[in-house]
Amino acid sequence: MKTGISIYLGTSPDKNMEILKKAKAAGISYAFTSLQIPEENVDDYERETKKLLEKCKKYGIQLIADASPETVKKLSCSTIEELEAWGISSIRLDYGYSPKDIAKLSKTFQIVLNASTVTAKDIQDWKNAKADLSRFIACHNYYPKEYTGLSIERVREINEYLKTEGFQTMAFVPGNMIMRGPLFAGLPTVEAHRFSKNDIVLNMLEMYFDARCDMVMTGDVDISEEAWKNIEMLNQDIIEIKAAIDKKYHFISGVIHHDRIDSSSFIFRSVESRMLKNRIQPENCVERKKGSICISNSKYLRYEGEVEIARQDLPQDERVNVIGHMDSAYLKYLPYIKNGMGIKLNNE
Repeated sequence: MKTGISIYLGTSPDKNMEILKKAKAAGISYAFTSLQIPEENVDDYERETKKLLEKCKKYGIQLIADASPETVKKLSCSTIEELEAWGISSIRLDYGYSPKDIAKLSKTFQIVLNASTVTAKDIQDWKNAKADLSRFIACHNYYPKEYTGLSIERVREINEYLKTEGFQTMAFVPGNMIMRGPLFAGLPTVEAHRFSKNDIVLNMLEMYFDARCDMVMTGDVDISEEAWKNIEMLNQDIIEIKAAIDKKYHFISGVIHHDRIDSSSFIFRSVESRMLKNRIQPENCVERKKGSICISNSKYLRYEGEVEIARQDLPQDERVNVIGHMDSAYLKYLPYIKNGMGIKLNNE
């Protein structure tokens, strides 16, 4: 999964610098900004835009800029192509550009378009104009006004169609620390995320797995320190899980366990645990509830020592010891910890 942030000219330069530093430390390499927001109150628009771009370059952040013909004028440019020299490599276009214009621009920039308004005719017009669709990203809007966002199902429907045409897809989840004005109600693509904004990791996982977004970005100004830490781990395909584990099996906590690429629908299977040489005697071979942390004992022969987590309730097995349980607050992540994703078990 690719993750990103949003950054705005209306935010103080010091705060933007702080956010970019945190983004770099978290392994984030993309940021979105709009250069056409009417509420932005910036004294010297051209100067502040250049400063923001310089900061992004310093921290290795690729800026996706929302632009229009009016933006070009505000920045004292005669053509939008001049923005390439400013360090902008991706532009989001909403209106004011013909298919021929967009085809031409796709030779200079990565083109980002409004995913919710792209039609089959648009795509055919771009193809006829010889546009390079491999350089196109379909980006869903964020929705400041309550009850105007999309559903997960609608985002997935749109994305599945656009992916068949070769588009990459992108969307937003709300922040949970400093909400952006003027409404301060969060900036989600999916309306349900507005009301679960404190669980940024789960929202991002839903957008990636359920909605089929290639890139997920926070829409608001800032997120909590815990969220920064969690996104840093997510950028490594790792989720931190709190759990209660029997002291005898402390050796499985505090380390990274990756699920097998060929994920089971019934259990998470730790690839790393198969390399452990601990002898495991049969004990506590009881029914496995969803979230039970288990280890195969000596009766499982060559599978002895394999750590697993039950994705659903499973029966007792004399070959499997139940050695702990995930904290109930983390069970919601189980459906997404698959296909090689890792976890770090933190023993409570």
